[in-house]
This record gives sequence, structure tokens and C-alpha cells, in this order.
Amino acid sequence: MNFLAHFHLAWPDPGLVAGGLEGDYYKGPIGDDLSAHVARGVNLHRAIDAYTDSHPIVAELRQHFPPELRRYAGILIDLSFDHYLSNHFEQFSEVTLTTFAEQVYGTLKSEEANLSSAALGMSGRLLEFDILNRYRDWQMVSLSAAQIGKRFKRGNPLTNIDTQLIPLKDPIETAFLAFYPLLLSFAKQYQATPSPPQPG
Repeated sequence: MNFLAHFHLAWPDPGLVAGGLEGDYYKGPIGDDLSAHVARGVNLHRAIDAYTDSHPIVAELRQHFPPELRRYAGILIDLSFDHYLSNHFEQFSEVTLTTFAEQVYGTLKSEEANLSSAALGMSGRLLEFDILNRYRDWQMVSLSAAQIGKRFKRGNPLTNIDTQLIPLKDPIETAFLAFYPLLLSFAKQYQATPSPPQPG
């Protein structure tokens, strides 16, 4: 899952929302450098990723990708799912995407003291470029993939991949609509689980 889905699955708990962002940057076992409510959000982020990666619907979707893209299918599916969540947002939310994005930006602002410098930097970019609303545009999927591909050490395999992704749009949307309600239920069960007791 990408930013929009992680925030939506964490909503409305501020710590879970902050952890939904921090989860992209916090590596290794969770220590006491994280506030308890953000640590819970990072755990939710990791649980969502594990659930998604292991789900049969997503595993089947990966098989639709051409062999040369299959190793990157997880990245491309995450980005594409944010696009389809954007387009079907009011099916899963009582507020519009524009309103939700404003609420998330406000929540991240209120949690700044609990975010790492890397997460803070991303939070600023989300707001500056209004990224949560921009995924309505399919082109954001390929543009974001190309940006992610710049991190790879041996060239960028995710440049100009739109021609390869366009034939996959229908199976990706079908998989999203089948899978996301299951993921939403999984996240709600997590939120309903009592927090572990805190030391001291």
C-alpha cells in the first residue's frame, strides 16, 4: 500500500496516521525512540504490508505483470492501488478525498514532534504538492514509479513504463475492488485490539 491507503487504513487515530507515514522510514525493531502511539502506527503499517504481500488476490495479480516487471510488481501495485482508491474513495469513506486529504495534512502537522526528519520531509512534500489528491491522475503512477526507480543502484527499470502498465489497468482495478474491503476489515480489527500495556 502507498501513502493514501496507509492513511485511510489508519484513520482516525492520529498516532496510527503518523505511524502510517513513519513506517516507510523506520527500520528494524521498534525502540523507545518512538512515542507509543506512533510505534503502534508503524506496527499497523508493517502488518498492512505483510497482509497485502501475502494475500492470494495480490499474488494472482502479480502474475499479470510481464516477467521483466514482476520483481517490481509490489511497488507498481501499491502505487496503482492508491490511484484506484482515489477514484473509488467515496465508496470507502464518508467524506470526499479532498476533505480527507486536508484532515490528514492537519494530523501530520499536529504530530510533527513525533516524526523523524525523513518522515517530516515527506510530510512537507505531501502538503506542498498535494500528493494525496494527485493520485486521481493515472500518470502519477508511472511518474512516482520512475522516482522510486532512481534509488536503484543499477539503472532505473521503472522509467517510461506506462505502455507496459496500461494493459494491466483493468486487472489491477478488479483486484483492488476485491481486495481493499478485506484489507479495510483487517485494519479495523487491528485498531480494535487493545494497546499493549506501557512500561512505567
